[in-house]
Amino acid sequence: MTPADKQRRIERFETAYHESGLPVTMQRRAVFEAILGRRDHPTADQVFHAVHPRLPQLSRMTVYRILGTLVSLGLVSRTCHAGSSARFDPELHQHHHLVCLNCGDIIDIEDARLDQLPRPDVGRHGFQIEDYHILFRGRCAGCRQKPHAPGAGRKTAARPRISQIKTKPKSKGQR
Repeated sequence: MTPADKQRRIERFETAYHESGLPVTMQRRAVFEAILGRRDHPTADQVFHAVHPRLPQLSRMTVYRILGTLVSLGLVSRTCHAGSSARFDPELHQHHHLVCLNCGDIIDIEDARLDQLPRPDVGRHGFQIEDYHILFRGRCAGCRQKPHAPGAGRKTAARPRISQIKTKPKSKGQR
């Protein structure tokens, strides 16, 4: 991100907060700036650790609330992938993701062909598609070069076996 792009984003941040009636605080600005400088789709905890040395009084819960507000104001997007924590992305334009199954890294991918895919007819479900992002799962270059050990480099928890999944007992009227 160029310095001019960063300045425009900060101006947009300030405008969005003022228009919503929320004050622009040092903590909110620090969290936003911490995300702007990243391309790795950080988790809330990673943002907290990035901001904490500069603002040690800032709590983890405050970072979570600020991130939620940034998402609701359309200043960053929340990216969620099955089995992982919510990640935050400063890139707001249409793009897609490559997710490494070993280390969990997320890489942006832009391809006009993906942006032009026809949207499915979901009207019978009463659903209206407003946006979409395509997720490709695989192995990043770094993980593909590592020796193949079961679970090597895995950051995410293993999927539970069926026997580990607890089900709710049926009530008397259910069968």
